[in-house]
Amino acid sequence: MATIKAKPRRQASAWAENIKTIVYAGLIAVGVRTVAFEPFNIPSGSMIPTLLVGDYLFVSKYSYGYSRYSLPFAPPLFSGRILGSLPKRGDVVVFKYPRDTSVDYIKRIIGLPGDHIQVRQGQLYINGQICPRQSEGDYLADDNGIRIMAALYQETLPNGVKHDILKERDDGWVNNTQDYVVPADRLFAMGDNRDNSADSRFMDGVGFVPVENLVGRADILFFSINAEYPWWEVWEWPAEIRWSRLLQIIH
Repeated sequence: MATIKAKPRRQASAWAENIKTIVYAGLIAVGVRTVAFEPFNIPSGSMIPTLLVGDYLFVSKYSYGYSRYSLPFAPPLFSGRILGSLPKRGDVVVFKYPRDTSVDYIKRIIGLPGDHIQVRQGQLYINGQICPRQSEGDYLADDNGIRIMAALYQETLPNGVKHDILKERDDGWVNNTQDYVVPADRLFAMGDNRDNSADSRFMDGVGFVPVENLVGRADILFFSINAEYPWWEVWEWPAEIRWSRLLQIIH
């Protein structure tokens, strides 16, 4: 009889321990996601060739301090940033779309507060200084099944940061813009796929990005798969995983 009575108590104790373990694991996961790293995936081709559709990456939440958008569901507990710092020119960042903060965008920071940003005949100027670009041949871009041949360049920013960009043309208004003056507490962001990116050049869209909207810096690719196949088709993974992109540092 004693053995029969003890069994439910042991089961109840085991269930309680399992629940506690799950709760602790959940709290740790939320804590890590809030203060350290958050995973994101790339759904569009605006950052080709740096980031491809189907890339999965970790964003460091601590890189620029913390705002309400660092927290799950962005509760309005405070404004501004705690332990805040500005990105460097050339950083690839995730931020909340200014017109709908439920949407995440990922772009490269080109302009800091007070900077003059302009594109002339397809080339980027920062504070009146041209950002030289060096041809690296042609590149076949694949944006969700739409394939476009573009010119690949390595662009150098005034602080020495070098990164690849794609260009299809050097005409049109997005390649011949006004002189944008970045306001205080704002940033100017552009996609590396310059002719296929909704970014800060579009003042009625992304426009200047509030510093408060920064989520974090894109640091490392941890997974990448050909997005033509749904992620749950695991039997396709061995052939469709982009093995060479795994665990790459994002520049």
